[in-house]
Amino acid sequence: MKQKKKKIKNSVAKRFKVTKNGKVMFSHQYKSHLKINKSGSRLRRQKEPGVLKGKFAHKIKQMLGEA
Repeated sequence: MKQKKKKIKNSVAKRFKVTKNGKVMFSHQYKSHLKINKSGSRLRRQKEPGVLKGKFAHKIKQMLGEA
């Protein structure tokens, strides 16, 4: 019998990326507008992609068909 194709969650695929080593990366929010109210250090921190860890990262990988 033919195996069903695993479907991925497109909403998750747009927001997260899994690296070659298996890290789950995401982009920070609240960085595109109203910047005058935010400090420079906060904006610099938000430029760098964040890394998910633990069970939440595992759930994201499952939704992307990676785990």
